[in-house]
Amino acid sequence: MSEHHHHIAVLAGDGIGPEVMAQALKVLDAVSGKFGFTVSRKVAFVGGAGIDHCGKALPEETIRACEEADAVLFGSVGGPKWEHLPANEQPERGALLPLRKHFGLYANLRPGVCLPALTHASPIKNELIEGGFDILCVRELTGGLYFGQPRFREREGDDEVVVDTMRYHKSEMVRIAKVAFEAARGRRKRVTSVDKANVLTNSLLWRETMIEVSKDYPDVELLHMYVDNAAMQLVRNPNQFDVIVTSNMFGDILTDEASVISGSLGMLSSASVGAEVALFEPIHGSYPQAAGKNIANPMAAILSGALLLEHFGLKEEAETIRQAVDHTIRDGFVTEDLARPGERSCTTTEVGDRIRARI
Repeated sequence: MSEHHHHIAVLAGDGIGPEVMAQALKVLDAVSGKFGFTVSRKVAFVGGAGIDHCGKALPEETIRACEEADAVLFGSVGGPKWEHLPANEQPERGALLPLRKHFGLYANLRPGVCLPALTHASPIKNELIEGGFDILCVRELTGGLYFGQPRFREREGDDEVVVDTMRYHKSEMVRIAKVAFEAARGRRKRVTSVDKANVLTNSLLWRETMIEVSKDYPDVELLHMYVDNAAMQLVRNPNQFDVIVTSNMFGDILTDEASVISGSLGMLSSASVGAEVALFEPIHGSYPQAAGKNIANPMAAILSGALLLEHFGLKEEAETIRQAVDHTIRDGFVTEDLARPGERSCTTTEVGDRIRARI
């Protein structure tokens, strides 16, 4: 029996966020009851909910709740209701990016997993992924093109010019490389570094840095791949990858591709780490079309809870959640995004209840 106690901030957010978060918390309560640890929580507003209740997407009260927590469990933000606002005040830009920046969450760990029972849901030919696949994408999260300065838009005579800056410090590359190599040591000991070193000066330093850091990990194989080839290889043969490490923009694109070939956005969790307070979230977004209909897949949120427990060192407890999810899928208790043609689909609540019962 574990005697761990942890405190988390719960930011359900918008759209389907509150619905899937309810199931994730239900499962966390079940596994904590089974293993004898406790997870206390503080609920706070974020995104559109933050705007509606507090006047901004990331209220000061929410920041304080996160600062006082051991970790953050995040739902989703955004929706048509707030699209009329200035871009930097909308839920996506006004909440999640500042939250990552505030806490120095420089590494995004996103598993790209297709379970054997879900190969039918993947757009990849079944013969290419027989038995499923398991990839971990490590994306640098607080540097590069998304944060570099200067950035501006201005007139230039009769023309118009826009500038975004891709800027990295070598130290940022070193620390994300270490995250990738450490993760690979606990997996199949292979890191594929993705860059565009044939074009970008940025990527030349990236590749040099990966090679330099790899010397401290002689037990881990390092491979290099251009980003356009990596995008193709993910579709052609995803099983060749173990850990992928790449920059912010390339990681944004490749992790979305990996999520699609995994069968459903509703299955994939993620962790943003780098400081004392880590953040865990499903990657599916707010999916406003499904909000309030009790049809959204809660498994990504539930598996985000498993990542959270693993972060706390509760590995057996986290694996118990993953096994419960796997058994629930194999038993045919799935939402409409995973159901085979002609098969009955379950509600969000039914899937959460089944996973809890499995635990």
